[in-house]
Amino acid sequence: MKVGLFFGSFNPIHVGHLVIANYMLEFTDLERIWFVVSPQNPLKKKQSLLDEKQRLHLVQLAIGDSNKYKASNIEFKLPQPSYTINTLTHLQEKFPQHQFVLIMGADNLQSFHKWKNYEEILKQYELFVYPRTNSNGGDLIKHPKVKMVNAPLMELSSTFIRQAIKDKKDVRYYMPDEVWHYIKGMHFYEK
Repeated sequence: MKVGLFFGSFNPIHVGHLVIANYMLEFTDLERIWFVVSPQNPLKKKQSLLDEKQRLHLVQLAIGDSNKYKASNIEFKLPQPSYTINTLTHLQEKFPQHQFVLIMGADNLQSFHKWKNYEEILKQYELFVYPRTNSNGGDLIKHPKVKMVNAPLMELSSTFIRQAIKDKKDVRYYMPDEVWHYIKGMHFYEK
């Protein structure tokens, strides 16, 4: 089975993430999408993150009971900070029957050379890259393992949503209904 790994903080998950995931599932040869919730991205400050179990729960609420999508907490059990190469090695050992593909935005591809063991990742795994504003993906866009996917350009970001909630804006239509109600009920991102 060919599984797309959509890594992210998902702080919170929003319709932009879901549109990209749906596009990857319907318009590429991927058979499943796993949303890999990162407890700590080495390139991000941890204090700005909602608790990892809460972010995982939000992803579970967003995808519902679909058997095509999975919310993965695999990185919660691995040493911190999370490095993609370690997660991939662990997943390949645990699920040798799957072929894993990384899903990332062109902005992440542009800084991919800063990732731990990025050359090893490119040797072993395909990267499906979706467009991002103000990013052409950099030099790696021409790499044979990198496939630019013509997914819709999503301008929405979790940072924008968090700030809007803090500013008391109604952003309920930027995320699935269940996610919005949970965030509102728990008073997440209000301060």
